[in-house]
Amino acid sequence: MILVALVVATILALILITVSHTHRQMNMVCIAEAGLFLVFALYYIMTGQIPVPALTIGSGFFFIDHLGIFEVLITTVLFLLAAIYARGYVEGLIESHELGKGSLKFFYGSWSFLLMVIILAFFSNNLALFWIFAELTTIISAMLVAILYARDNIDAAIKYIFIASVSMLFSFVGLIFLFEISRSAVHGGTLNWTELIHLAPAFPAGMMIAAFALIFIGFAAKSGIFPFHTWLPEAHARAPSAVSAILSGVLLNVGIYGIIRVFAIVHQTPAITAISTLLAIFGLLTVGIAAFSMLTQKNLKKLVAFSSIENMGILLIGLAVATPVAIFWVLFHIIAHSFTKASLFFSAGILHRQYHSTLSADAPDDMRDVFRFQPLAAWGIILGGLAIIGMPLFPIFFSKLFILTQLAAYSLPVLVILVFLLFITAAALGYFVISTFTQRYSPEALTDVHVYHTPASMKAPIVILLCLLVMMGTVFSAGEISFLNQIVTELMF
Repeated sequence: MILVALVVATILALILITVSHTHRQMNMVCIAEAGLFLVFALYYIMTGQIPVPALTIGSGFFFIDHLGIFEVLITTVLFLLAAIYARGYVEGLIESHELGKGSLKFFYGSWSFLLMVIILAFFSNNLALFWIFAELTTIISAMLVAILYARDNIDAAIKYIFIASVSMLFSFVGLIFLFEISRSAVHGGTLNWTELIHLAPAFPAGMMIAAFALIFIGFAAKSGIFPFHTWLPEAHARAPSAVSAILSGVLLNVGIYGIIRVFAIVHQTPAITAISTLLAIFGLLTVGIAAFSMLTQKNLKKLVAFSSIENMGILLIGLAVATPVAIFWVLFHIIAHSFTKASLFFSAGILHRQYHSTLSADAPDDMRDVFRFQPLAAWGIILGGLAIIGMPLFPIFFSKLFILTQLAAYSLPVLVILVFLLFITAAALGYFVISTFTQRYSPEALTDVHVYHTPASMKAPIVILLCLLVMMGTVFSAGEISFLNQIVTELMF
């Protein structure tokens, strides 16, 4: 009944969006849908009714475990806040003729449908079914990127679909390999994760390396891992900021989720040493390409997008270490990164409205007197920047610290290189903020500046996320620790 309720709620939301006559009605439907799904996630977490190994509908193909509900919690929180943010942000896009009123139903319909598909992906027990939902998220989110009246947006969406979908074909072949491997351990074979994780010790190492390498290509492209990352900066920079927050805070998690699931299987086999090395290499290369790319960036949204690539590399390195402690902090880093990156894109969206940044995503931003005109957005970028580089009082400080601590025992040279790259990213972000936010208008030019009156609906999500980040960085409850430990246990690390 759980899956039926999710699908029915989404169908109802799509019908309401279709019959709505105003932007605010459509927006309210999406807020209500995300709120309903958030309540659902919180109910299962608070009542402890996890795992749910066999659902009434789709038994064997869907299940709910702690990792799935954890990802759904992140997804629903960000969709709810992004929908609230979109209330004022989309109205600004309409006023500036960047988005037509005739596209609103398509925009909110895609938004609503994307939420359901992501949730079904996280609840998929069957890896082939997960692959299908992951592909659907690419297509739907690309439509949200291309929704604006700009050719660059269409180009970015096409590039996103091409790179992600072509790479996912390799994952499809890898899943075929994995299915054939499973046939040696169980009659008829299986791609159900709950079965594969227990059958894995009998799988041959050579075949598992080949299967994981192929599967990794697709999911790495989905999460912006080097060398499949080239779509990410353009798509995130050109998408509406409400969509950018979802792309960075939720969609990247779909790819990492797939990698974690398959890596958990590999961890039970003799192939773990080779695969850990593979993840460490790609993780380091990903952080490296992001760090040096950030040094030259003069566009805020593109800078934040490259920061997402950096954090995906950190997650890969944490997975490569593969100790229970490292996996615990990888999970913590996922939620911390999601909330932090959403706050940064929300703040960048306000600055976009203030300074009418209609130039190419490759063009430098010309933002002056930021604290005078948009103080909340300015502080949102500063505090979000401090959070993303891992300063104390913010949760990423702990996840980076403990991943680095675990990495020291895994490989000291990798640790030294990673710390050096992290200093580069912090310096690049700090230089951008200082050099940009200290620019001033001349007294004569000030009279021609139009102040964008930021709606409360755009301010509230930033404040909420920053408060959540401070709470996560200063308070660790026993329930939170127990929940993440349950995920590590279920993944059998």
